[in-house]
Amino acid sequence: MKLTYYGHACFLANVGGKNLLFDPYITLNELAKNVDTESIPVDYLLLSHGHEDHIADAEAILKRTGAKLISNYEIVTWFGGKGFEDGHPMNHGGAWNFDFGKVKYLNAVHSSVLPDGTYGGNPGGFLIQGVDETFYYAGDTALTMDMKLIPDMAKLNFAILPLGDNFTMGVDDAVKAAEFIQCDKIIGMHYDTFGFIEIDHNEAKDKFKQAGKELFLMNIGETVEVGSEAVANNN
Repeated sequence: MKLTYYGHACFLANVGGKNLLFDPYITLNELAKNVDTESIPVDYLLLSHGHEDHIADAEAILKRTGAKLISNYEIVTWFGGKGFEDGHPMNHGGAWNFDFGKVKYLNAVHSSVLPDGTYGGNPGGFLIQGVDETFYYAGDTALTMDMKLIPDMAKLNFAILPLGDNFTMGVDDAVKAAEFIQCDKIIGMHYDTFGFIEIDHNEAKDKFKQAGKELFLMNIGETVEVGSEAVANNN
């Protein structure tokens, strides 16, 4: 499965022949200034919560691509009020079968408000089950005991976890999260973008290695084949 990183918490995953884009914060991210948002193909846009650093480019992308929006009820309704009616609302514990696979909306411990101050509903993460790949996109979250339930739902090929601390769990808690979800391949997100969330890359990789896990920190704009040597070489 091809996975592209666009900085912060934004990833493009090709699942079942469809392009799924998660949490686009690109044009306002100085670290992603070389990314051309106009060239990103999007069939589905998945938003974990309403903070600007996760939805900044959502409206422009929906307008350009006509992608279907998948998020919580409040966010889908908010975008519906802006004229984007092709949305699929979800809430915690719910699942739905799409043409690319199954999506389950999982708990995330964080906060959520939309840029205009509107209540953004409860933040969440996504369990994506495609034909050939299953992965967990955690969104912004603290370490939670709910993560221990994920292995009962599915066996993960990889997981995308926040590392930056301060606003989300940090590296140490992310290592524990990897153990809770019983996943050996972790891709980092939500780090380095702001001063509050800068991490020591080598130290983070060492901590995962000591726990018997692999941590991959992708370069912005990089595309890898998840689970292949292409990913391993990036480490």
